[in-house]
Amino acid sequence: MGADQQVSRSTASVFIKDVLVWRRGLSDLLLSDGKISAFDPDPKTIPDNAVIVDGKGQVLLPGLVEAHTHMDKTLLGMGWHPNSAGPLFIDKIDNERRIRREIGIDPRKQSEKQLRLSITKGSTHFRTHVDVDTECGLAGIEGLLATREAYRHMMDMEIVAFPQSGLMIRPGTYELLDAALHMGADVVGGLDPCAIDRAPKEHLDLIFGLSERHGKPVDIHLHEPAELGAFSMELIIERTRALGMQGHVTISHAFCLGMTDRSYARHLMSQLAQEKIAIMTHGAPSRPVPPIAECYEFGITVCSGSDGIRDSWGPYGNGDMLERAMILGLRNNFRRDDEVEMGLDACTYGGAKVMKSTKYGLDVGCDADLVMMPAKAIAHAVVERPANRTVFKKGSIVAKSGVIVEGPS
Repeated sequence: MGADQQVSRSTASVFIKDVLVWRRGLSDLLLSDGKISAFDPDPKTIPDNAVIVDGKGQVLLPGLVEAHTHMDKTLLGMGWHPNSAGPLFIDKIDNERRIRREIGIDPRKQSEKQLRLSITKGSTHFRTHVDVDTECGLAGIEGLLATREAYRHMMDMEIVAFPQSGLMIRPGTYELLDAALHMGADVVGGLDPCAIDRAPKEHLDLIFGLSERHGKPVDIHLHEPAELGAFSMELIIERTRALGMQGHVTISHAFCLGMTDRSYARHLMSQLAQEKIAIMTHGAPSRPVPPIAECYEFGITVCSGSDGIRDSWGPYGNGDMLERAMILGLRNNFRRDDEVEMGLDACTYGGAKVMKSTKYGLDVGCDADLVMMPAKAIAHAVVERPANRTVFKKGSIVAKSGVIVEGPS
């Protein structure tokens, strides 16, 4: 058995030598008690029983962060189901409810399949939106809570109680969201206040009211385009300011920031930055998207995620946040190494900031949540996306070369 395979949950110290650490350069590092304890340590300080991992010049990144996905409804491992969704957004919502009834998706089993795949790709942190509606009730929340508990030693997970089918238009959903938050959901989800519920004030009053009552952050899907989306965004900004929720609100997708009226879009960005509202973009190919470089120019936190993976909405996705960084790069015309790294930042540090993961990163004292892979530079890792990755969670190897090293706890 190789030294790297001996790095288990019981290992106290790991010495990783000769790795290209993002934003630091070629280094050695010591992991102790699940944290990064030193870079380039004096050999005399390395414990005699430390496990030695030879990085052989590989790239070392912090664990990738999947900050927006829908684990409860992936069809991974359920055979091939031809996509049958209509062209409109509401068509896709209705189609999803039909598919869910017809094939019987088990949120516990399906979320585990997606989670295991994503861990092998290097993700150590997840924010998953889970459907709550009057048909599926709280089954998705129950399933994800079980998955989170079983894999708690391999990743960190936030669960968003998400009214995918609408809130105002489906009476009883509000009470289910309230129950989901009592059960252990971490974030209050919202959805297109104008386009779906057609009652933006009432929708946002309920969402932010739940946030206040439970002391939970907010993450709102905002697919609405151009001026319609901008109107909803202004209402979200107003409520964030009035309630003092700076740093606790995320707007997912935010397609309106890609509108052709760049003066208006930049005005919105300045307001988002002022109220510390984060943006999630997955680089959708079919819609205008938030321009990442402009968002960074204003100081907006940008995170990313796979969105749906192999579900009734679309057949694509593999849970690889390095591939997502590449997609962001293509969508934003990132070419230089430093630009490519902006896309990777959204798939790592941006997501960790949204999830309030204060011990995340590549500094002494940070949790040893890491992914190591053969590449000659950070941008090369994004472009090449090597399959041979070693994934650490709090100093223990949890996946290697596409295989989970340890099962659920």
